[in-house]
Amino acid sequence: MKLADPTLLKSHCFINGQWHDCDNKTPVYNPANGELITRVASVDSTIVEEAISDAKTAFDDWRHCAPQVRSDHLMAWFEQIAIHRHDLATIITLEQGKPLSEALAEIDYAASYIRWFAQQAVRIEGELLTGMQNSQQLMVSRDPVGVCAAIAPWNFPAAMITRKVAPALAAGCTMVVKPAQQTPLTALALAELASRAGLPKGVLQVVCGDPALIGEELTRNPTIRKLSFTGSTRIGSLLMQQCAKDIKKLSLELGGNAPFIVFEDTDLTFAAGELIKAKFRNAGQTCISPNRVYVQDAVYSAFALEVVRQVKQLKVGDGFNPDTTVGPLIDDNAATKVRSHIQQALDAGARMLCGETLPASGRWVAPTVLTDVPQDALCCCEETFGPLVPLIRFDSEQQVTELANGSEFGLAAYLFSNNIHRVRRVVDALETGMVGVNTGVISAANAPFGGVKASGIGREGAHVGIEEYLEMKYQCYGNLPA
Repeated sequence: MKLADPTLLKSHCFINGQWHDCDNKTPVYNPANGELITRVASVDSTIVEEAISDAKTAFDDWRHCAPQVRSDHLMAWFEQIAIHRHDLATIITLEQGKPLSEALAEIDYAASYIRWFAQQAVRIEGELLTGMQNSQQLMVSRDPVGVCAAIAPWNFPAAMITRKVAPALAAGCTMVVKPAQQTPLTALALAELASRAGLPKGVLQVVCGDPALIGEELTRNPTIRKLSFTGSTRIGSLLMQQCAKDIKKLSLELGGNAPFIVFEDTDLTFAAGELIKAKFRNAGQTCISPNRVYVQDAVYSAFALEVVRQVKQLKVGDGFNPDTTVGPLIDDNAATKVRSHIQQALDAGARMLCGETLPASGRWVAPTVLTDVPQDALCCCEETFGPLVPLIRFDSEQQVTELANGSEFGLAAYLFSNNIHRVRRVVDALETGMVGVNTGVISAANAPFGGVKASGIGREGAHVGIEEYLEMKYQCYGNLPA
């Protein structure tokens, strides 16, 4: 696919307002056909250190900009993204594989965070407290944390960056972004548009390359005062340990194992449709994707038939085909994991209702529905991150609540029932950071996104999202000279 503006396809890193090439290169492939798109500059630790230093220099001025000035810069970036919406979506589909319609929706979602935090930039407020003594004046101010770093995943290469960068910049912080090796082109295009929008040099840096090398420098360098990471719990734990040395502030959005609960008193056709939306978006490669589908005994068979009926309407293919609803998985390892989860469940006694009819190779996995899946199957214990629906029976409200909570993860959950009293009880009992009630679509820029337990710490989005990039400073004034 051709871009209306080919200059958006960048292969150099973006440092201090300039495009920086390197001798080392990392190939970027189209997951739909395995073809090489381009090779992107891969930085060494010295260049990462320079980027951090430039961000520190920029911070000294950026933090003192009037909030309205920061807001205006963000809105100018938002407008550039709106103008180049289709090209950005094309780049996402090219390097990540999701259908173009989903990529366009991601660009809109990514842009919504920039607009939201542009509005929040002018709403950072302090407090005036009542003193305990007549001579005292007590105040609380909120100051930017400092130079921040973001390590972004490949599954949402635009939205996971703007969800981190926009609040940081709105708060007065500067940011060094490390995009995923599989999908750096979207991040670089966003940086180009930020530059066109007039963002001062050094405020936003994008460095590409080896994750371990860059991650080590970002966590080691004392100039970085805050790290935001979206990815696996294993890597999040490692980064947390590395940040402990100088007590960096952290936001971690980690693994999920979302339960999707269907009670007998709900509309089965509607619930199945919401499951399809939530499960097969991005070929199941989302952290809040339903991973375990619990269905009450009385409606289990009917719901299974309805899910299969709707799943069979999905079309697997290249994301640029307008008929495609499910694209390829990101790489061969991802596809191998999904197939292993399917096979392990079948070996444990599950039955396939529809599924893997495509050649069992490459990055293509057909949307698959399994029935009678045992609770201890791998696909119930681990995050599959692919187009697999395991159906599990349950009897009572208490039983399904215990099953849903029987995971180390607690990111999202979904609940379908028309009994408001039951809904309130179950929502209150679920150990997750987010719950969708009678909906499979829960993300929004003005809502707090994040989990509990092994699913991470901190929240992104909403008014609390900017608080993650601010520190409170309490000021106590005694007698002041006249």
